[in-house]
Amino acid sequence: MSEATVADTRRLNSKPQDLTDAYGPPSNFLEIDVYDPQTIGVGRNRFTTYEVRMKTNLPIFKLKESCVRRRYSDFEWLKNELERDSKIVVPPLPGKALKRQLPFRGDEGIFEESFIEERRSGLEQFINRIAGHPLAQNERCLHMFLQDESIDRNYIPGKVRQ
Repeated sequence: MSEATVADTRRLNSKPQDLTDAYGPPSNFLEIDVYDPQTIGVGRNRFTTYEVRMKTNLPIFKLKESCVRRRYSDFEWLKNELERDSKIVVPPLPGKALKRQLPFRGDEGIFEESFIEERRSGLEQFINRIAGHPLAQNERCLHMFLQDESIDRNYIPGKVRQ
């Protein structure tokens, strides 16, 4: 074998970890919680909103903490925008629960507490998987979804500049 084809398998020299490194703040973090579901309206105009709270120290985000209210259709909008404009594989949203929306049910349908909690958990997993993706973090639609009070559906898609 020639010298050029042999892989270098020596260990990298790293400094030993001290208490400040082990218990200090993480170098980069992004925490997103979906919580506090609230059902609003009456009859056919009834819907559920969720509070989306974000904390981060990633330099790509202009706000280090934000808290906005979003409904399921807003999560659908984000998914559609990312599928259209980005190169990432977008994970699925929790289902639409069409059978739960049928009239004359004996329960609350999509407004039943157990369903709302199941959906909230699914939405939290969805947004954390997307926001944790390095390519998605550059998308303007994600920043608007997480940090702007209202979503401008006429925005111009593109990348966020640091």
